[in-house]
Amino acid sequence: MTTTDTVVATPAALRSASRAFGQNRRVRFALRRGGRLLVSLWVLVTAAFLMIHLVPGDPVRGALGPMATPDLIERTRHQFGFDLPLWEQYFRFIGGIFTGDLGTSLQLRMPVADVIGTRLPDTLVLGAAGFIVAVVVAIPLGVVLAVATRRGRRRWLELGFTSTSVVLGTIPDFLLGVAFVWLFGVTLHWLPVAGANGPESYILPVLALAIGPAVILTRIVRIELLATLESDFIRTARAKRLTPRRIVFRHALPNAVTATLTVGGLLLGSLIASTVLVENVFAWPGIGQTVTGSIIGKDYQLVQGIVLVYGVAALLVNTIVDISLAVLDPRSTILDEGDQR
Repeated sequence: MTTTDTVVATPAALRSASRAFGQNRRVRFALRRGGRLLVSLWVLVTAAFLMIHLVPGDPVRGALGPMATPDLIERTRHQFGFDLPLWEQYFRFIGGIFTGDLGTSLQLRMPVADVIGTRLPDTLVLGAAGFIVAVVVAIPLGVVLAVATRRGRRRWLELGFTSTSVVLGTIPDFLLGVAFVWLFGVTLHWLPVAGANGPESYILPVLALAIGPAVILTRIVRIELLATLESDFIRTARAKRLTPRRIVFRHALPNAVTATLTVGGLLLGSLIASTVLVENVFAWPGIGQTVTGSIIGKDYQLVQGIVLVYGVAALLVNTIVDISLAVLDPRSTILDEGDQR
């Protein structure tokens, strides 16, 4: 091949590679998910910004109280930039997000980012512990129940679990927290009921967060595993005389994980929001308790920052679930709505 042939062939090869790259289902999947994430983040940021300006009344006057003088109100409005045009405030808010400047708390007179950075770790530990406990309990319990109640066996066990899970799944987590406080704290004096002082202080709030998601995940694992155990490839595995343990854990359970992962991601998103009420029940020093106090005190700058953090966390969880599904089940990229005919 001559040097001229090589030069002429290179652009064609690049165009071919570019077309192949653009036609790759996983690439299109990543572009769609990335685009949706960016649009969702923009909507979230815009909604968080407008939250202050759509609230009836003057947020500065509400935060300073009825005794504040007009001069103090005007100086505070100028200090926090509320006297600027709305479009300028919007672009300053977006620019502050990229630099880590979420404004200043009207009550605490501290940067919102510092307040959130101080309280967020306790909330993350509490939420992560609740989710881990729910998953650790749900998967083995769902497997045991699926195997025990397969093909209509032990109807009493199936009926008992179904009835119990419906009751526990419908009780709000903060009501479970109140019940735990009364039983284990006030009546039995077994466990602390306020603050984050030592490992034992995690037990009650983590249980209050984990019980509802655990019973829901258990039902999903059981239902999906029951359906998988009746599949053709499982019958083939039995015909090869594989051990029941190998059939369940090596072949059936991995194929039943897709729906469980999807529901688990949704539950994790709701669990993040649930920490707000549970933290108030147990006086937990996280951003859930902080946002309640800031709403009561009309500290809208701080509320805005916390809402933004919760929203970003929920969006990231959903994106991670989508990516995990694409890795575990490649069909999720093929059957995505962008590829359907």
